[in-house]
Amino acid sequence: MSGTPSTPGASLSAHFNASRLRADTWNTAKDLSSRLAADPANEAAAAELVEALRILEPIESYWAFPGKEAFGHLLRAQRQRDWRRLATMIQRCVRGLTSHSYRTRSVIVQAGADEEEDGLRDESHGEQHAKPYFELLVVDSVSPKEEEALRDGLLAMRRDEDKFVYDVVVAPSVEDALIACLFNPVIQAVVVRYELPVASERGLGDLGGMVEGLDQRALELLDPAERGAALGQMLKDLRPELDLYLVTSESVEEAASALSRPFRRMFYRQEDYLELHLSVLRGVGSRYRTPFFKALRRYAEQPTGVFHALPISRGKSIVKSHWIQDMARFYGMNVFLAETSATSGGLDSLLDPQGPLKESQECAARAFGAKRTYFVTNGTSTANKIVSQALLRPRDIVLVDRNCHKSVHYSVVLSGAEVIYLKAYPIDEFSFYGAVPLSEITAQLRELEAAGQLDRVRMIVLTNCTFDGIVYHPYRVMEECLKIKPDLIFHWDEAWFAYAGFSPTYRRRTAMDAARRLRERLKAKRRGEAPEDPLPENARVRVYATQSTHKTLTSLRQGSMIHVADQDFHEVEESYREAYMTHTSTSPNYQILASLDLGRRQAELEGFELVSKQVELALQLREQIAAHPLLSRWFRCLTPKDLIPEQHRPSGIEAYYDHSEGWTPMVESWEKDEFALDPTRLTLYVGRTGVDGDTFKKRHLMERHGIQVNKTSRNSVLFMTNIGTTRSSVAHLIDSLIKIADEFDQAADEESGAERRARERRVRSLTEELPPLPDFSHFHAAFRGESTPEGRMRESYFMAMDDENCDHVRLDDPQLDADLAAGREIVSAAFVTPYPPGFPILVPGEVIEQDILTYMRALDTKEIHGYRGDLGLRVFRDGVLEKGEQR
Repeated sequence: MSGTPSTPGASLSAHFNASRLRADTWNTAKDLSSRLAADPANEAAAAELVEALRILEPIESYWAFPGKEAFGHLLRAQRQRDWRRLATMIQRCVRGLTSHSYRTRSVIVQAGADEEEDGLRDESHGEQHAKPYFELLVVDSVSPKEEEALRDGLLAMRRDEDKFVYDVVVAPSVEDALIACLFNPVIQAVVVRYELPVASERGLGDLGGMVEGLDQRALELLDPAERGAALGQMLKDLRPELDLYLVTSESVEEAASALSRPFRRMFYRQEDYLELHLSVLRGVGSRYRTPFFKALRRYAEQPTGVFHALPISRGKSIVKSHWIQDMARFYGMNVFLAETSATSGGLDSLLDPQGPLKESQECAARAFGAKRTYFVTNGTSTANKIVSQALLRPRDIVLVDRNCHKSVHYSVVLSGAEVIYLKAYPIDEFSFYGAVPLSEITAQLRELEAAGQLDRVRMIVLTNCTFDGIVYHPYRVMEECLKIKPDLIFHWDEAWFAYAGFSPTYRRRTAMDAARRLRERLKAKRRGEAPEDPLPENARVRVYATQSTHKTLTSLRQGSMIHVADQDFHEVEESYREAYMTHTSTSPNYQILASLDLGRRQAELEGFELVSKQVELALQLREQIAAHPLLSRWFRCLTPKDLIPEQHRPSGIEAYYDHSEGWTPMVESWEKDEFALDPTRLTLYVGRTGVDGDTFKKRHLMERHGIQVNKTSRNSVLFMTNIGTTRSSVAHLIDSLIKIADEFDQAADEESGAERRARERRVRSLTEELPPLPDFSHFHAAFRGESTPEGRMRESYFMAMDDENCDHVRLDDPQLDADLAAGREIVSAAFVTPYPPGFPILVPGEVIEQDILTYMRALDTKEIHGYRGDLGLRVFRDGVLEKGEQR
């Protein structure tokens, strides 16, 4: 190819508006047509309806339902002013769209003039009724008549024995194809045919924003036959799960090597429709496969005689019981029929997978863009320990964000590596931390380099994204670190970010996608195509991501995955295997494994659709809170400006939505800024209520309205939308917040002067009198390196196991402050983690400083792990550490 055009950015703001625009406009058309059916002389409604249909006409060209033919019937009825017939047809369209009934049966939109709304008639697909439905996009510049023939030719190939049913959408240009794939999540396969024009001839309107960044000139300069391959690569970058097929007029033998990279298969000119049809179904079928779930179902269906462990297997101990029959009624029998172990035969072993489990993990690696993927059945806490034990050795130095999950801290203890804690920027106003700036990371690496200790640095561990939704730019972080330390291993804890790989905007900030792009960049450099690239030629891309599938995708509790993109994995494969054996149960829960297999299928086939809806609902929720006069008086959703300092936001974008200015394209922020804010994490600021976050969660949300949340800070509550969030649940949350706000309003109106002053004091304590968040101080000299700050936390941890080495100090003891002021070093002998906020205030071996005490004393929470209210903080006795220093 003579050149490659840039891939357009997936503008989430435009995508959200387009999706919402479609739904809102259809509902508007339904309301207007009903009014006109009742009052045909309503000219104002008629004019508004004409405008609504004008907006919908280009939008509907990217969807198979209701389709161009049906939409043509609507336009004809509108021109004929046949309002009753038009109302009936629009109601059928809206019903099909909202219920998704078009996916399982043919909805007849066209209505006779004498039909009422209740005259809706459906034409069933018969045997295809229960089959999964998708849409096939054919990209070809054809006349309307040729388009109809093309669609009819493909649909005529459908057979009763097909596992899936699809309908066809035709896009006549590169622009239209990109918009269709970004706008229509039901598309699962794309056929790119012949020579393509670049620009759309449709009036795109707001939809044009979805292909901002498309380099039309570069595409125009390409040979027309090469545009299909260029489009294929762009589609693969935007939605890598799509199956792509190329129909070319060139010699497929000659074109294959140059053009086929993004395509599953190439066809020459107009080969028969059946072959194409079968290829499309096979491609979708490869993603639909769930090897382990299939094997487990097959096992559950066969009769067996159980003569091994597990009395519950096959439900035997339950069905014979006189006392726990309710267990079978509650759970159903399948869960027990599928209960078995690897030693019983017929199923694969998680510790040494050779059959369906191995296949399932390979499918997951494909779906998440990894080189290898491993299933974990006891959560990402264990996944983190596996990665650390596999890669870290005693005396290695590991850089860790102090505010990461406690499993990372414990895994460092287990490995024997020496830790340097990186400082995340504090957000004192809201009592939690952000993320670690890149400048902090590179400065620490340079310091170690200057001290001659860089060769000991093995790995860096960062949380992407944080609990509060602050997202790193992994590509930039790894790029800059590799310039200093070319063999550095990156462990990204993406426990709360598993869904990100299925959104074009989010994917760019995932560990696996960043690793892929870095590998391609280094390949180009080694081929001599990028001699000026500052990345060192000896740089190695070594990336691990641990994800809690159960937290943000579909899986039973504790279902997690480890994704590996390590060029040198062969060097650590044996140690990885041993670490996996160490931490993985020999009796893994097969139901969890099957749910991981199914969760991968769902993510690969409808993740794009579900994540898009998740983001849409989150944005709507933010808009509702900001726009509602009562809610905005007591609450507000924190914005990028609140959570990301200005120096880390070069885009200058302060909020994704402003009540006075509307929506800001979020894609610019996610492309440019060092840190981005995930809009699906809604941190609700409640400081103005005078109620702390933990009390607000328990008393107002959970007890009164049954709303569950994970995390709070002193003055905030975190809400998270996920792929299971519904419009009803969002409506319930909004309604509950309105009722809570109304209660605060009424209480404020009725309070006495003394009560008002008390409330104002509480508000000040939550909005103005917040203690600064304490940074990690330093390790005591007994556990610290000579010239650099790494600490031997394993040594301090196990020294604290001897009770004779430890004592306790109470937070309310005034002597404690006097001792600190006099210069006494008091050293923590335990991890101390308040909930909220959930990060460790102290770790074993850390010197306690005054700001730590001040913060702990100001905490409202009563739950502090590692701290006993009756005894106080566990610390090392005086004199014990001096002996350690002498050693």
